[in-house]
Amino acid sequence: MTEKKAKSGKRKLLIILIALIVVAACGVGGYLVWHKMHGPADKAEAAKPTPPPAPVFFALDTFTVNLINPDNDPDRVLYVGFTLRLPDQETSQRINDYLPEVRSRLLMLLSNQNAAALGNEQGKQELVKQIKAVLAPPLVPGQPPQKVTDVLFTAFILR
Repeated sequence: MTEKKAKSGKRKLLIILIALIVVAACGVGGYLVWHKMHGPADKAEAAKPTPPPAPVFFALDTFTVNLINPDNDPDRVLYVGFTLRLPDQETSQRINDYLPEVRSRLLMLLSNQNAAALGNEQGKQELVKQIKAVLAPPLVPGQPPQKVTDVLFTAFILR
């Protein structure tokens, strides 16, 4: 009888061991399926940065203004065209809706420029800063301020 009990004890142990192996294999398989479904498809795809949003540009018609100069020469003229880079479509729509206000601010700024200062690179960079600053305040009370990311010159003739 002891031999039968020993065989039956070994069988129970073997069945329990097989059951544990099956449960462990199912757990590992389930984890791998879950990881495949919820994890990145491959490491290269996971490491790839998301592309930046498409830029929003707003092209303005060219401006022609008389400039301030030390010898009061009335023939000092600036012909300038530029495009604004904006952070989102909402800002572009707001600038388009209030375009006369935007052009007025820019004309006032451009007509107060000094011809000698605009003749070099540093003067042009300063003009970019001034354009951003003059467009930053809200166009009408109650609206958010405009953020101009960059000013890109498309024409620049100083005569």
